[in-house]
Amino acid sequence: MLYSMQDLQRGLEGHDLVLPSGVKGVWGRGEVMEDIIRRFNDLVSRETKDDGAQELQYPPVLARSLIEKLGYLDNFPQLAGSVHSFFGKDAEAREIARKAREGEDWEAMLQPTDVMLAPAACYAVYPNFSGMLPGKGRLISVTGWVFRHEPSDEPTRLQSFRMREFIRMGAQEEVVAWRDTWLERGMELLKRLGLDAKSDVASDPFFGRTGKMMAAQQVEQRLKFEILVPVISHEAPTAVCSFNWHQDHFSGKFGIRTAGGETAHTACLGFGLERVAIALINTHGFDPAQWPADVRKQLWP
Repeated sequence: MLYSMQDLQRGLEGHDLVLPSGVKGVWGRGEVMEDIIRRFNDLVSRETKDDGAQELQYPPVLARSLIEKLGYLDNFPQLAGSVHSFFGKDAEAREIARKAREGEDWEAMLQPTDVMLAPAACYAVYPNFSGMLPGKGRLISVTGWVFRHEPSDEPTRLQSFRMREFIRMGAQEEVVAWRDTWLERGMELLKRLGLDAKSDVASDPFFGRTGKMMAAQQVEQRLKFEILVPVISHEAPTAVCSFNWHQDHFSGKFGIRTAGGETAHTACLGFGLERVAIALINTHGFDPAQWPADVRKQLWP
């Protein structure tokens, strides 16, 4: 089955899978939705338990200085989320409260803090691995909340969502081989769950006219792949998993070197956990108890 965007949203809300907040792309997760997300993430963990990944966990905020160093605002200013707070004294506190009560502009009385919302789960990883890598490089696993300012009525396009990511650091040939292997591995995993998964070369949403050139170069160099599943439509399938080969973009900034002393390469793959859950729901129905037995066996072993 394939629900329309409106029917899918109504179904998600009507079955208490999601809880509306009044803000586009921001909703709560019901008990069943959370269970689907957790079960899929657990499946990924079982599939990768022998890979030797080091599991790390980070908060959903990053140092503002890190966002600046990574050049995120050069490429994606439209997606950034900055954390502001109140730094005033008693008089200003009374004034900001009055403005809020009376519907006036109170946000101007806030100032930037030292943190911004994390736009990718992997960004926090790279500064921790400056220096020389072990002989076979490193493999890191993180699961975290990320934020991208993309308000939309489409149920799969959220402003705040979770990613399960794996980050590979090492020599160029090792990193590219890992990425290529995982592209097939990710496809196989999603197809086993009954999803009509296909892969394609993709590009990130770089901003502006210069961004269009960067996106074209990214496609030409085959630096980004996505696994796509029909959710809203067959003509424009939804990316539920992405693969990015960063070359030496991150490793060069943080001095990450191979055991041979060369600048390392990095790549990451990320499953959008909410998107995978919605793809499963749109494929198999709103009630997981009625999903095909072979799918349930993998998620609820």
